[in-house]
Amino acid sequence: MLNHYQNQISADNLRVKSILFEVTTSVYNISDELFMDRDLQKLLATRYNSKQEADKSCSNYTKLKNYINRNTYISSIKIYTNNPTIYKYDSIIQYASIIPVTKEIEKNEWYQQAINSADITWKSLSSLDYWNHISQELSLIRRIPIISTKEYAVLKITISNNYLKNRVQNTSLFNTVSVNRDPVFFSTQRNLSGEYLTIPIDYEKSQYQYSGELYYENKKSMASISTLLPYASKDRIYISTLDFNAFPDVNNIIILCAAIMLLASALPFFLIKHFTNNFSTRIITLREEMHKVSKGNYHILDNIRGEDELSEVYSDLKVMIQNIQKMDAQMYEAKIQEQDLKNQQQKMEFKMLASQINPHFLYNTLETIRMKALAAGNKEVANVIKLLGKSMHYVLENTGTSSTTLKKELDYISIYLTIQKLRFSDRVNYTLNVAENINLEECQILPLLLQPIVENAILHGLEGTENNGQIVINVTTKDDELLLIDIFDNGLGMTKEELESLNNSIHVYEKKSTSSIGLYNINKRIKLFYGEAYGMEIKSTPFEGTLVSLTLPLLNMMEE
Repeated sequence: MLNHYQNQISADNLRVKSILFEVTTSVYNISDELFMDRDLQKLLATRYNSKQEADKSCSNYTKLKNYINRNTYISSIKIYTNNPTIYKYDSIIQYASIIPVTKEIEKNEWYQQAINSADITWKSLSSLDYWNHISQELSLIRRIPIISTKEYAVLKITISNNYLKNRVQNTSLFNTVSVNRDPVFFSTQRNLSGEYLTIPIDYEKSQYQYSGELYYENKKSMASISTLLPYASKDRIYISTLDFNAFPDVNNIIILCAAIMLLASALPFFLIKHFTNNFSTRIITLREEMHKVSKGNYHILDNIRGEDELSEVYSDLKVMIQNIQKMDAQMYEAKIQEQDLKNQQQKMEFKMLASQINPHFLYNTLETIRMKALAAGNKEVANVIKLLGKSMHYVLENTGTSSTTLKKELDYISIYLTIQKLRFSDRVNYTLNVAENINLEECQILPLLLQPIVENAILHGLEGTENNGQIVINVTTKDDELLLIDIFDNGLGMTKEELESLNNSIHVYEKKSTSSIGLYNINKRIKLFYGEAYGMEIKSTPFEGTLVSLTLPLLNMMEE
C-alpha cells in the first residue's frame, strides 16, 4: 500500500512538472519572438516628438495584446524601456504595457540582473492584481537589446496563477512550486503563496530528487520532490507533492485487518457459548409463555426453535390455547344472541305501543276538525290543522325506519317551522337555502334528525327575542363526499363556559341534564349509523347567535 501511495504521488508530481515545462517553454518561445521582433525594435528605438505620437505608435503595436488574448496562461506582458519620449502606455487589454523605466524600477534586483546579464531568468515576484490584491507569480525576465540606439529594454512575462490552479489543483494532494530559493509562487494551500519553502531541499544539487517519508509541519506524509530545469535557463523550479492521508489510510487498513482477525478468533467462542446456552434458553422461554397463559394472556410466541420434545410440548400448549379461545368465542356469541333477543323484544314492545294509536283515527279526527273550521270560516285554524296532520303523518311514517329522502326531511322541517311561526309570529322567521348541485329526491338522511335541533334553537336560542328572530338552514356539499347542514339562530348565544358545557354534554350522556338530551341523541345516532368520522359541532357567540353544524356522508342511493 505504501508503494501504491508513493507511485501515485510520484505520478502526480510528474504531471505538475509536465504542466510547468509546457508553460515555461511556451513563455520562452513568446519571449524569443519578441526578442527578434523588428517592429518592437523600431518602436523602442524611435524618438517621438509628442506624447500623442508615442501613444499612437504604441497603440498600433498589437502583438502584446494578441499574445495575452491567445494564451490564457499569461497573466501580463510588460516591456520596460529607457526611451525618454515614451510615456507609460497601457493597452486596452489589461496588463499588456510598455513602461518607461523609473528610479524605483531601477532599484529592483530583477531589473539590475536583467540589464547586466544576457541570461534568461525566472523569478517569483509579487504583484498587484486588478483589485489591488498582492499575489506571488512566476515571471520570465529577459533583456532585449535595442540595436540602433545601443540601449536595453527589459521584457517581463508573468504566468497566471489562476491558470496553474485550474491545471494543477485537481486532486487531494498537497503541491507547492518555487523557483531557486525565491518565495513559493504556487501552492494548493493559498496561505503559503509568498512564503519561503520550509520543505528540506538540497539546493546544491543541480537536479534534486526525493521520494519517501517526509515530516512537514509536524505531520508525517509521503512525498515526492523533483527539479525542473526550464529551457535555456540556469534557474531551477522545485515541485513538491505531499500526501498527508497516506499513513492514516494505511493505519486504518491495519486496524481493520486486526479487527477482522480478532473477530475470526472470537467467533468460535461465541458459537460454542450459543449452542451450550440454547437448550436452557428454550426451557426458560417455555416456562415464561406458560406463565403468561396462566395469567390469561394468550398472545404467545408462534413457535420455539427446534424439532425435539420441547417443541412438541409447545405445540400442545398452542392447541390448548386455541381450544380455550374457541370456547370464549362461543360464550361471546351466546351473549350477543341474548342481547339480540332483548332488542327484538324491545322493538316488539315499541311497535305494540305505537299500534295502540290508530293513525287513520287521528287523520280522520283532524280532517273533521279542519272541515268544521272551514265551515265556520276560520281558514287559519284549518291551515294549522292541515300542517299538523302532515307533521304527524311524517313522524308516524318514519317511526322505526333508518332513512328517508332529504326532501321529505326538509319538507317536514318547513312544516314544523310554519306551525312555530303561527305560534310565535315575528319572533320566529326562517330561511332554507339548498345548494343547486344537491338532488333532494335522491339524497338520503336519517329521519327526524333536524327537528330537535330546530326546536332547541326556538326554545333556547330565541328565548327572550320579541321580534325579528331568524333561523337559517343551509344545506351544502363538500368534495362530493360530505353533506353539510348548518342551522343558525340569531338569539342570545352562549358564553364560553356554557358552550363548553354543552359540547361536553353531547358527547357524554348525563341523566340529570334534560336540556341537551336531544342533541346527545342526534350526535349518538349519527356516529352509530355513519361512523365516528361524522357528527355534530356547535359554535356560539354571546348576543350574536348559535350555529349547529352536522357533517354527514353524501349518500345518493336510497335503501330498498
